[in-house]
Amino acid sequence: MFKHLNKDFPASIVVFFVAIPLCLGIALASGAPLFSGLIAGIIGGIVVGAISGSSLGVSGPAAGLAAIVLAAISNIGYENLLLAVVIGGIIQIGFGLMKAGIIGYYFPNSVIKGMLTGIGIIIILKQIPHFFGYDNDPQGDWAFFQVDGENTFSEIINSVNNISPGATLIAIIGMTILVLWEAVLSKKGKFFKLVQGPLVAVAAGIIYYLVTQGSETFGISPEHLVNVPVPDSFDSFIGQFTTPSFEMIGTMEIWITGFTIALVASLETLLCVEATDKLDPHKRTTPTNRELFAQGGGNVLSGLIGGLPITQVIVRSSANIQSGGQTKMSAILHGFLLLISVVLIPNILNFIPLSVLAAILFLVGYKLAKPALFVNMFKAGWKQFVPFIVTVLGIIFGDLLIGIGLGLVIGIFVILVKSYQNSHFLHIEKEENGAKIVKMELAEEVTFINKGAILKELNKLEENSFLIMDVTKTRYLDSDIIEILDDFKIKAQEKNINIKIISERGIIENPDSYQQFFELDKKPA
Repeated sequence: MFKHLNKDFPASIVVFFVAIPLCLGIALASGAPLFSGLIAGIIGGIVVGAISGSSLGVSGPAAGLAAIVLAAISNIGYENLLLAVVIGGIIQIGFGLMKAGIIGYYFPNSVIKGMLTGIGIIIILKQIPHFFGYDNDPQGDWAFFQVDGENTFSEIINSVNNISPGATLIAIIGMTILVLWEAVLSKKGKFFKLVQGPLVAVAAGIIYYLVTQGSETFGISPEHLVNVPVPDSFDSFIGQFTTPSFEMIGTMEIWITGFTIALVASLETLLCVEATDKLDPHKRTTPTNRELFAQGGGNVLSGLIGGLPITQVIVRSSANIQSGGQTKMSAILHGFLLLISVVLIPNILNFIPLSVLAAILFLVGYKLAKPALFVNMFKAGWKQFVPFIVTVLGIIFGDLLIGIGLGLVIGIFVILVKSYQNSHFLHIEKEENGAKIVKMELAEEVTFINKGAILKELNKLEENSFLIMDVTKTRYLDSDIIEILDDFKIKAQEKNINIKIISERGIIENPDSYQQFFELDKKPA
C-alpha cells in the first residue's frame, strides 16, 4: 500500500478537492445537514477504502441516492433516515455474504461505457454554471428536471446571463494550468509529475481570491467559494454529529427505506466497480462480494454517526485514476485529508473558488466522454451503439439507474433479436422431379423465442417437398418448438411433405409424434 505513495498522495489531493464540493452539494440536494455529506466522504475514504479490495475505487455520498434520501427525510425525518441507512448497511453485508456481487458482471460493456460517458457529460453540463460563477443550485443537484422548475440547459442559459467576471477569469486560468500541466509540463521533469496540475490550479484560485478581495469587478464574492461548516469550539464540532433514533425500528416504512437504500447503493456500487476496473490501466479485478461487505460496513458506521448513505462513486474514482493513483492508499488518504480539513483548516478550504473546482471536473468529464468514443462505438455496429447511446441519454435526461435500466433493456432486446436470427440454418440441397429437398439445421439451443422464425420457414415449404431436419448439434429444444413440429405434422401430410430427422440417435422418417421422439432422445431434448 505504501509502495506507490509518491503517486497515491498527489492523486489523493486531487480526489480530496473533487470530493469537498460533491460531499457538500449532495448533502444539500438531499435535504440533509451539510456535515452529513462530509461524514460520508470521510468514512467512504478511510473505512470503506481500508476494507475494500478495490485498488482505485473511491467511495462517498452518491448523487444517485439524493432523491431517495430527500423523499425519506420528508416522510420519516432525518434521525429515522439514519436508522434506515444502518439497516441498509446490514442488508448490504448480507448481500456480500450471500455472494451477490456477481450481479455486476451481467451488464454489457456497451452499457458500462454508456454509463461512464453519460456521467462525464453530466459533469460537464452541471459544472458550466459554476465555471461562470453562477452558483444558485448545489453541486449535488444532478437531476435534469429540477425542483425549482429549471433544467440543466436552462441553468446553463441562466449562467451565461449572470456571468461573474472574477470567478470566470480564475476558472479560465485554472483550466489553462490544467491543460498545460498535462499536455506539456508533466513531460518536463519529476517535479511536474509529483505536483499535480489540479493542486496548482486550486492554489492559484486561493491566491487569486486573496489578492482580488475588495475589487468590485474581478473580486470573488463569498457565495462563489467552497462553504465548509466552521465549528467555533470542540463542543460545536462534536455537536455536528447525529445519532439515529431506534424507536421506529419495528416500522415497516423504515425497513422498506433501508432495503431500497441497500438495493440501489449495491447496484450503483457494482456498476461503478465494473466501470472503474475497465478504467484501471493495470486491469485489476475488484472482488465484488468483498466490496458489498465494505460498503455495508461503511453505511452502518455512517448511519450511526449522522452520515449519508455511501456507494463507490465513479466521479471520484475516475478523478483518482486520471490523477495517477495506483493503490487504495489514495482513497484512504483522501478520507484523512477530508477529516483533517474539517477539523483544522475549514477556513482555508472556504477560500477555494467553486469555478476552479468546476475547471478540474471539466477535465474529468471530458476524459470520460471523449468524442472519439462515440465514433468508435458507432463503428462497432448498432448492437453496441444503440445500448450505448440509450444509456447515455437515459442518464442525462433521467438518472443513473434509469439510464442503466434502459440500456440493459436494449441490450436484452439485441440478444433476443440475435437469438431469433440464429435459431436455425436453412438451405435447399437440390431439386428432384419438381420436389425441393430442404435441409434445416437447428442451433445448439432453441427456445420459445425462436418459434416465429422456425414456424415461418416451415409454412413456406412448398407442396411435395422433402424436409431434412438436422438436430445433431442441438442440446436444448424447448417444448414450444416440439409442439410446433407436432402441429406441422398435420399440415405436412396435407401438403405431401416428407420429413426426415437426423440426430445423434440416428435417422427417423416421418415420426408419428415429435414429442415422443425428442423425449426419448436425451441429447437433443
